[in-house]
Parts: sequence; structure tokens; C-alpha cells
Amino acid sequence: MYVYLGGDTVVEESRLVGFFDLDNTSWSYRTRQFLSRAESEGRVKNAAEDIPRTFVLCTDENVILTQPSTAALARRLENQERTVWQI
Repeated sequence: MYVYLGGDTVVEESRLVGFFDLDNTSWSYRTRQFLSRAESEGRVKNAAEDIPRTFVLCTDENVILTQPSTAALARRLENQERTVWQI
């Protein structure tokens, strides 16, 4: 299955490592360092049309900045799983 992250960005569910709230995680020096390094290496894609709320980490260590909250993205995954099982 795929998860819509915003804009023209869709990621296969098996490639997802996690959704991380930028407001909470950006307090950590290590997170800021990780995101800075990923950006300098060209591994950050901005799928947010406005200020991003969440970053999504993928198995290939790419980072996607997105507008929906972590809760909204988790609901999308949950709703997809329910839909598949109801068919």
C-alpha cells in the first residue's frame, strides 16, 4: 500500500520508518544535526505547501517534509488497513 504525504508525494508503506513531529523533535541537537546533514546531502524533499509539521523518515534514509500532522498520517495508514480487510 501507499501513503499520500502531500503535494505529489506518495510513499510505499514498506519504505516508512516513522513520522516525526517537527515541533517536538527539533528541540534535540541530534535531530537538528541529522536533518541538517540530510539536507546538505540532498536527501530532503519538501512536500509541504506551507510550513511543514512533520518529517517522514524512509528506509533509504531520505527525509520528506510534509504538512499533515503525525496523527493525520497515522490515521491514513490505519484507514487503509481497515479498507483492505473489509473488502
